Amino acid sequence: MPLLKLPGDVLTRPERTLLPPGSLERPWHWLRSKLHRPAAMRRLGLRSQLPGIRRHADRLATLDAQALSDERDALRQTLARQGVTPRLVRHAFALVREVSRRELGMAHHDVQLLGGLAMLGGRIAEMHTGEGKTLTATLPAATAALAGIPVHVITVNDYLAARDAELMTPVYRALGLSVAAVVHEMPPHERRAAYAADVVYCTNKELVFDYLRDTQLLGRHRHPLQAHAARLLGELHDERLLLRGLHFAIVDEADSVMLDEARTPLILSGPAGKDALDIELLDQALALAGEFEEDAHFVRESGQIHLTERGRERLTERAQALGGRGWVGRSRREWLIQQALVARHHFQRDHHYLVRDGKVQIIDEHTGRVMADRSWEKGLQQMIERLEGCEPSEPNVTLARLTYQRFFRRYHHLSGMTGTAREVRGELWRTYRLRVVAIPPHRPSKRQHWPTVSLARQAEKWQWIATRVQEIAGQGRAVLVTTVNLADSEALSQRLAEVGIEHAMLNARQDAEEAETVARAGRRGAVTVATSMAGRGTDISLEDEVKRAGGLHVIVAGHHDASRVDRQIAGRCARQGDPGSVELVVCEEDALLDELTEWQRRIGQLPTRLKRAQRRREARHARERARLLEADWREDEQLGFSGKSE
Repeated sequence: MPLLKLPGDVLTRPERTLLPPGSLERPWHWLRSKLHRPAAMRRLGLRSQLPGIRRHADRLATLDAQALSDERDALRQTLARQGVTPRLVRHAFALVREVSRRELGMAHHDVQLLGGLAMLGGRIAEMHTGEGKTLTATLPAATAALAGIPVHVITVNDYLAARDAELMTPVYRALGLSVAAVVHEMPPHERRAAYAADVVYCTNKELVFDYLRDTQLLGRHRHPLQAHAARLLGELHDERLLLRGLHFAIVDEADSVMLDEARTPLILSGPAGKDALDIELLDQALALAGEFEEDAHFVRESGQIHLTERGRERLTERAQALGGRGWVGRSRREWLIQQALVARHHFQRDHHYLVRDGKVQIIDEHTGRVMADRSWEKGLQQMIERLEGCEPSEPNVTLARLTYQRFFRRYHHLSGMTGTAREVRGELWRTYRLRVVAIPPHRPSKRQHWPTVSLARQAEKWQWIATRVQEIAGQGRAVLVTTVNLADSEALSQRLAEVGIEHAMLNARQDAEEAETVARAGRRGAVTVATSMAGRGTDISLEDEVKRAGGLHVIVAGHHDASRVDRQIAGRCARQGDPGSVELVVCEEDALLDELTEWQRRIGQLPTRLKRAQRRREARHARERARLLEADWREDEQLGFSGKSE
């Protein structure tokens, strides 16, 4: 069945209109999510497409450059006229494969063809790490683009967006397609030009914020048909819009982008003006929060801070003494003190944020990268700046907000790829109506999983890792050590330096040198200490001498919030049939154990307790995402009832 041919030349910013699920539809999709299993190749009939692709590929391989160009032009016209049919897909995949062979020296193997077919069918392809997802994405992306459908390839950070666009440009160019990357530093006119390309590589955050900026420009003409009517009447000039619409999306690292980063809405803000900032009130709240004692005046529950009854009484007493408008009204003063308690007791320097050049910069907890232009809302940013002795930034007001859950479902065609989807396949179906297709590996993995090492204290863990690193690097292998946060990476780095082990760092402070650090990480004796920045999309190329010595050894210094992140980090070694090994090092002081109650922390061996804590945190994050989506639908229904829309 042909894909929908999107009327990009007719409508301003085409996108799918979403309707809230009905009362019966929600439990039905919940039940289906519980029964969902990754689809088998045979059942989907994807393998049956391979012989046809090979026949076309054999024929195309005999053509000279001019004949291949003529074939490309003819196929492009046919796709634009007939749409993307199974017969034309086989032809298009063979063409992309042959062009890739000539331009890059890499022809897509069968596993990559299966992944491409799954994504073109609107599914998430779960491909083993190291299987070449970047090259795989060119198959559905180029096929859709040849049919005249604008394509967005969405990934988790600027580094990967720019890298993948650059690596695949020869393929797209030879197919007569334009390609561009949208990264954070680009001004509006460059963004607009980039989004006009046939295939655009971009990050999820840049894309959503650009969409929200367009939404602000459209004002009351946000619905595609309303925008088109306004343009015909001369009421709307859409040349300032950045996006051409939400046509065809391929989401790389789909579980990270669509789930891990979907626990909070994205908020487009504007300056509120200095007059909106009450420094004295912030300082009073911070000082008062410093007087509150945990368990007596406040408690932590499910990652949130709540006042106790004793804390509320204490707040009422102190508010009367403080006076001022900020402390009048129970709800306002409780909210104010909770923000101050969060600033003092929840967010940690070099874990949730770093201080650089006199500014507080947020660290993305999922990618380990700095989000330089992001800030916390409702005075929290300014409170943390006061705590760190920084000049308070100008407060912001909310202009627009949108969740990933609703944004991605607005694409007419949505698909994705990742190495870690099976654990969250039910949630991906429940939230996005996306099925997971398990793609078999191209070559059997040679990865060795060494036993977990359990220690009592953090200092012992760093010492043990230093000894292990010295041992493995001395064998001529390369070593990658990943820590849970920036502070841990720097503590380990200090210990390595004390014992004289040369090493490279890759965390939020060294993000500018990422490409260079990754390029050196596969050399003989190389030691790299990284946060989860090294967990996704990082391809460490090994020297032949390193491969002969046993490949890359990965040490995971503590469980992350999700087991999928641990698996991604393990996937940095033993890629594409290379040798490699991975081991986990944990200790009794790992912060993940805070997820457990006091008596739960005493039951079972340390690895068992940590896995239990990790599952609890994963479940809590899933509940947070479900609550956010439910609240989003309720808000949308209320806006629809009142005659408004986002």
